[in-house]
Amino acid sequence: MKKIYISMFVLSAFFFSGCADDYLDVKQTETVSTDDIELFNNDNGAKTFVTAIYSKFLDWDMSSFGWIGLASITSDDADKGSTPSDVGTDKDVLDALTYNSSNPSAESTFNANYDGINRCNQALAILPKLSKADPALRERLMGEAKFLRAFMYFTLVKCYGGVPIVDHLSSIPLSAEDKAMQLTRKTAAEVYAFIEKDLNDAIAILPNKSAYSSDEKARASKGAAYALLAKVNLYQKNWQKVVDNCNLVTGYIIVSDYAKMFRLEGENDAESIFEINGVGSVPVRGIQGYSNTQGVRDSFGWGFNQPSKSLLNAYEPDDVRKDATIIFRGTTLYDGREIPQIYTEDDKGNKVVDTTVNPRYNFKAYSSAYTDAWETNANIKYLRYAEVLLMKAEALNELGQTSEAIPLLNQIRHRAGLGDTPAVGQNDVRKAIWKERRVELAFEFDRFFDLVRTGQAKDAFAADKNDVFPNGRVFTVGKNELFPIPDSFIRLSQGMSQQNPNYN
Repeated sequence: MKKIYISMFVLSAFFFSGCADDYLDVKQTETVSTDDIELFNNDNGAKTFVTAIYSKFLDWDMSSFGWIGLASITSDDADKGSTPSDVGTDKDVLDALTYNSSNPSAESTFNANYDGINRCNQALAILPKLSKADPALRERLMGEAKFLRAFMYFTLVKCYGGVPIVDHLSSIPLSAEDKAMQLTRKTAAEVYAFIEKDLNDAIAILPNKSAYSSDEKARASKGAAYALLAKVNLYQKNWQKVVDNCNLVTGYIIVSDYAKMFRLEGENDAESIFEINGVGSVPVRGIQGYSNTQGVRDSFGWGFNQPSKSLLNAYEPDDVRKDATIIFRGTTLYDGREIPQIYTEDDKGNKVVDTTVNPRYNFKAYSSAYTDAWETNANIKYLRYAEVLLMKAEALNELGQTSEAIPLLNQIRHRAGLGDTPAVGQNDVRKAIWKERRVELAFEFDRFFDLVRTGQAKDAFAADKNDVFPNGRVFTVGKNELFPIPDSFIRLSQGMSQQNPNYN
């Protein structure tokens, strides 16, 4: 029975105890005996604790429906999709930007990332105790755990602003100090400082991607830590640090074929810096519901997260990224699968295209091998070298080094089959870089946050007009920059944390 208990402990990576610490606490290492820990006192056992962190990214609540709603459907790149009557729990209010503090997607994203952070804290607490595991391996795993914790805190600070910084496992019963740690929001600046420390710690430990074996290419690397640190700097407008850290991301290239990056043959390719792997076969897992919820309605999916007309119109003629990003009805995909056009009859009995059915779908979530499976082999690419070049270009332009930024922008455009940018002056180049980020990184969970950090959100949403929102959408300045902290957490905090502005 003891062995079963500890195995479940590792596989789930956390257990909840009662009351306020239900959100952020896990069963502590003190409750696991020395004999139990000894079961994992070897190389494979050490890896298990960090594998449990990566596994969190495959969960429904971490990377699938709620996150898609929060980080994509809210943007002007996507509409709710599905059918008008199918609200997808809360995707209608996310699309309309009218969500409140009880929003399910905001709550699930908050909770899921803290679940993952708990797994990181667990690994960081237990790994030093595994004395029979290879010391170099243990050190590397500590670096991976710190990178992954930083990644999750970056998600939280982008979504909610300041959040509690939970940096260690707490003893049971919970002390007053640890209760305050778990339930008191820190400032966004404090969270960013914590992220930067974790990333710098990871950089000092992690190997380059090239040092990993072929079956470990998806693990966190030194390049991933530098790239994420550059992105953290970007959000804080620390332009010189963006340039410096982008320059330290080495060993990657811009691959020649944009479309193939998002197929099986492009997994963890030479452009990929950090991506979440789905395998799609039993017992190895895929991202729960990721492809299915975004798949073609009435064929192999639910049809949510529909590419918007606004995104479609953002592509220049001959941009190869359009057809690599958007599945269109009435076309045949690269694997021979036909996407049928849906017809109806008008009032005269003529056959016409049914305009109530989604005409577009997210190609980057498509899985050829596991088309209608709940868990597929589709990956999520979170950091690519193309983004590193665009971050560097943006920072150089903001530093007044526009002539150095333009060639980086053009490098991305050339891969897309486009010519040099016509932009010359700093302001025009700034807008060109913002637009290039949009079409290059569409459906990679950046657009909403880019609109907020660059101050474009209000105007962009007002211009995002469609049949549901003929007058565009209203982005409320002073509110919609952040999502609401879950009301259930605010109540648990008993006054130690306050809600984000203008939410009820």
